[in-house]
Order: sequence, then C-alpha cells, then structure tokens
Amino acid sequence: MSAKSKRALRLQQVAVGPLDNVDLEVAPGEIVCLSGPSGSGKSRLLRAVADLEPHGGTVQLGDREQDSVAGHHWRQSVMMVPAETAWWFDSFGEHLSKPMPDALGALGFPEDTGNWAVSRLSSGEKQRLALIRALSREPQALLLDEPTANLDDDTSLKVERWLQAYIRQHQCPVLWVAHREDQIRRVASRHFRIDGAGLREQELRQ
Repeated sequence: MSAKSKRALRLQQVAVGPLDNVDLEVAPGEIVCLSGPSGSGKSRLLRAVADLEPHGGTVQLGDREQDSVAGHHWRQSVMMVPAETAWWFDSFGEHLSKPMPDALGALGFPEDTGNWAVSRLSSGEKQRLALIRALSREPQALLLDEPTANLDDDTSLKVERWLQAYIRQHQCPVLWVAHREDQIRRVASRHFRIDGAGLREQELRQ
C-alpha cells in the first residue's frame, strides 16, 4: 500500500439513522460533497465517521480502523466541524492548538483576533474561526457540515479557496455537506446525494 493510499478515508457498510450499508472511499486531497433533504442523515453520517454517534459498519483512515483508536484520538485525526460550533473558553485564542496568523489573514481577520471574546462573535465569524480552530490541530481528514452556511457570497468564495488550498497542500480526504449546487460545482471532486437509505452519485455539471 502506497503512502498516499494509506490516508484514504473508507466507509464500509456504514449504517446510521436512515442510512444503511454506505460504502464510500475518499482519496487523499479529494473533496466529496454530500447533499440531500433535511433529515436525510447527512449530519448523522458525518457524526458516525467522527465516532460521535453509534453506527454499524466500519470506518478506516488509511490502515487504522476507527474501533482500534480511542475516540478522542480518532477525532483529532478525523476532525468534524459541525454547522453549530461549541466554544468553551472566553477568548478565541484559547481554543487554538497553535498560532494561525496566515489563516486569520486569509479569512479577513486582524492579528489580534486571538484576544476577541467569543461572546462578541457573529455567527459568520464563529463559522470561519471554527475552521481555523479545527485546522490548528492538523487533522488528517476533514468532515465539514455546511461550513459556509452563515456567510455572504464573497466570504463564502474566500473560505472555499482557502479550504481547497489547504486540502491540496495537506492531502486531506474531505466529506463536505453542501446544499448549493454552485458551491458543489466549485469545490467537489465527486458529489453524492442521499437517496433513501443510500448514496447516489451525481454528475458534476460545470
């Protein structure tokens, strides 16, 4: 097995909520977008992959199986950024595992953002800063649940470009829940729509 293939994210017969027997492999550096109606199981599937919800089947990152790794260690490697993020310290900077000045600049934040009180952040600021917080932990795979839902179009494009550059550089396999077809066309390597209890691949139209 090559070094590249060792970091693929594999789902085999995963069953959670309304979903059953989901088989999917996400290659290093690949963005697979998931879409589907509300309640179809998109977020629950991400939570299962992150080992945050009981599920059937197996999940692997490279040659490591989810069941063989302590939950908190798995979630350091397979990092989920939920649509609604939790914050447990008073200031943003206290949440970072390492300084992220380049990321802050790329997403339009000043250098002193680490001193900002979480209580003063808007929903859009929280969404962008939650991404920076996640990447400060240097995950090997990313699970993104509508990461630009609270952002205007220009800011969404900026976040998309920044995430795509990071994913290419670090060769992370990525599952990205998205609703907007234009965003899916811009970011996705492949697109699957939830169809009943399974996934149906969709043609990517440019």
